[in-house]
Amino acid sequence: MAQLTDDCFAFGGPLMSVDEAAALIVERLPVVADVETVPLAEADGRIAACDLSAGIDLPPFDNSAVDGYAVRHADLAASGETILPVAGRLPAGTSAEDVASAGAAIRIFTGAPMPPGADTVFMQEDVRAEGANVALPQGLRRGANRRLAGEDIGRGATIIAAGQRLTPPDLALAAAVGHHAIAVRRRLRVAVFSTGDELAEPGATLRPGAIHDSNRVMLVALLRRLGADVRDLGILRDDPGLLAARLGEAAEGHDLILTSGGVSTGEEDHVKAAVGASGRLVFWRLGIKPGRPVAMGLVRGTPFVGLPGNPVAVYVTLLFVVRPLLARLCGAQYVAPASFPVRAAFDYRKKAGRREFVRVSLRRAEDGGLEAVKFPRDGAGVLTSLTGSDGLAQLPNAMTALAAGDTVEIYPHALLW
Repeated sequence: MAQLTDDCFAFGGPLMSVDEAAALIVERLPVVADVETVPLAEADGRIAACDLSAGIDLPPFDNSAVDGYAVRHADLAASGETILPVAGRLPAGTSAEDVASAGAAIRIFTGAPMPPGADTVFMQEDVRAEGANVALPQGLRRGANRRLAGEDIGRGATIIAAGQRLTPPDLALAAAVGHHAIAVRRRLRVAVFSTGDELAEPGATLRPGAIHDSNRVMLVALLRRLGADVRDLGILRDDPGLLAARLGEAAEGHDLILTSGGVSTGEEDHVKAAVGASGRLVFWRLGIKPGRPVAMGLVRGTPFVGLPGNPVAVYVTLLFVVRPLLARLCGAQYVAPASFPVRAAFDYRKKAGRREFVRVSLRRAEDGGLEAVKFPRDGAGVLTSLTGSDGLAQLPNAMTALAAGDTVEIYPHALLW
């Protein structure tokens, strides 16, 4: 596992945009995930470790796209029907080398190789069989219903790029050109903690002043959806010595340590000192809301990220700040989450210089257009603002006011993971 330098997270500016943070992560951090080769059936969602090319043409030979009759276009009459004898039959999976098509039609089926010389296929529903002959209508262009060798992809072309997150269609393409396995990056090993004496495990009886730990459950689920191998290490109490020991243990065998809570400057926020005992911690003041300064650093050479304690801030900072970090560490091409423009149905004011994410629901307006409605409560601790909304409306850094009727960019929750 790669050991990072102490200054990889250093940043001297007073406030950094989310885009600047993503660029700095790519610039400063190395890829830490090793390479392994896995069967295609086990590669869905993994990160390709190197370019993969086609060893053959796809399709590998000219073939018929339909069930019908293969002919030479030059044998067709200039006008009216053409009557040709049926001189052979070609099912898929057979060889066409010994089939003669000159002056004849060949009965052919979808996927079967084109007979030598044949260049056009009539669909069977467009022709009329007459005993040993077939009547072909006029007007079909040369090359109709024929698939050329290599028209999908040619031999030697790159079919998968290094850093690409593999999808089922990617794996189908790799199989189609003859691959049975692929080199991928090992899944990132991420240790997840929550911190705070006020936290209790979900399902436990709450003592006075305690709350159930929901952040860790959400973080583990999101990280797994993003392809990480997650180890849930529970709740860390507000004990500086214990925190330092447990963080040091987590640094062994993990590529990233992720915590929520305990990274503020209060008297009971001990994570900063615990990280400093065996590494270095810096606070990135990011132009993002919800979300406080994100703590980043190293514990014995392993990257550490401390997220805020409020659940909505945890959600936003994981998806827009930690996600580029995950991509970099596992050698993935970072692709920003998908969004689309929608008409706002609310007014909103904000400070310049920070990107804000407002929780919204989508509805159809009277004119049939799609519009975004703001969730009625803004608090970063309001979990129902996530479960009761459809997505996040992004208000860019320079914006200070949004008016109903303006266009706003929406990140649907369903496309963020």
